[in-house]
Amino acid sequence: MEAIRLEFQPEIKEKVLQLLSTFSSDELRIIEEDSDFEEDKKRLKERADQITNGTAQYSTFEELNILLENTISKYED
Repeated sequence: MEAIRLEFQPEIKEKVLQLLSTFSSDELRIIEEDSDFEEDKKRLKERADQITNGTAQYSTFEELNILLENTISKYED
């Protein structure tokens, strides 16, 4: 299957869904988009840009382990 993303005005949503409902589930599936999709996309693009231009900050395994231990201990109680 192929996938496309549609953007439309809210007032035509019913018409669009009515048209799409004429297809069988074998021909077409409607997948709701994650409400945070655009925010996640922007954040990942910024991170990729940081990696590309060399400004990304990295952590050692030991630093990540300390962060993880601190986070776990904060929520253990």
